[in-house]
Amino acid sequence: MSKQSIFGRVSTLIRANVNALIDQAEDPQKMLDQLVRDYTNNIADAEAAIAETIGQLRLLERDNEEDKRAAAEWGNKAIAASRKADELRSSGSIAEADKFDNLAKVALQRQVQTENDVKAVEPQIAQQTEVVEKLKAGLNGMKGKLDELRAKRNELAARSKVADAQNKVHDAVKSINVMDPTSELGRFEEKVRRQEALATGKAELAASSIDAQFESLEDVGELTEVEARLAALKAGGNAGSITAG
Repeated sequence: MSKQSIFGRVSTLIRANVNALIDQAEDPQKMLDQLVRDYTNNIADAEAAIAETIGQLRLLERDNEEDKRAAAEWGNKAIAASRKADELRSSGSIAEADKFDNLAKVALQRQVQTENDVKAVEPQIAQQTEVVEKLKAGLNGMKGKLDELRAKRNELAARSKVADAQNKVHDAVKSINVMDPTSELGRFEEKVRRQEALATGKAELAASSIDAQFESLEDVGELTEVEARLAALKAGGNAGSITAG
């Protein structure tokens, strides 16, 4: 994956509005879990890309430093060859002097070529350095966003648990509400009331039956006395003498 595509993905993810994404999601918990996975994977990709880019940059910098040292060395060789040529020419060795002057020219050519290489690489190093700094900043932004996502996910999970517990408490309270006629306790209470009413009815019925029995006993007593007086009358007595006797 190219550095450009990594950088584009980093920029897109950093600009993402987590709250807006949560509002649009049907299942915020699953959405946040997926975002955490996406960010984690993209951070790993970005770290690999940045490490590779930094490695390439450090190689360029080392090569550039070596070219700078090589240019300085070719300059020193040119100076040494030129001085040797001057010494030889002073002593009359013209051919040898020309030979060392040619060596000085070769050294100077190498120096110029190496310096040109250094100049050509410096813009590339500057550009690569800028890219690395942007990628590092983007990576830090992604890590901050990942922390935000994890915090949001943990907050939602905690709130969901609290809401679930509250709903269970409300359901439990409702189920034991004695004033609720639809509750089990309410139905049981109504059944007990009906049983109590039935017992009261039976008691009243039993009481009324006993009273009737006592009333019938009194009627029987009266009839018995009447029969006794009637028998006395037939025997030649009178009704009043029975009670007196």
